[in-house]
Amino acid sequence: MSELSTLPNVGKVLEECLNKIGITTPEGLRERGARQTFLDIRQQVDSGACLHMLYGIQGAIEGIPDKELAKDTKDDLKDFYHSLKV
Repeated sequence: MSELSTLPNVGKVLEECLNKIGITTPEGLRERGARQTFLDIRQQVDSGACLHMLYGIQGAIEGIPDKELAKDTKDDLKDFYHSLKV
């Protein structure tokens, strides 16, 4: 069990994605931020990464389950996600 797996929302799949982009600690995740982490995952690991993963990353950074993210935060992340679709 790594440090990352102790964070909310970080299961085996997300942990593997994070490791593949060079994030191995909660501090590394917080430093990179949810948006950049998600972009890196989409570009380097999983081009089909979904909005739910983005929510999970943000929740992990905040230390809360993704379902407890503030509505404004979810709305901002959703707008960001939809801006990536071309």
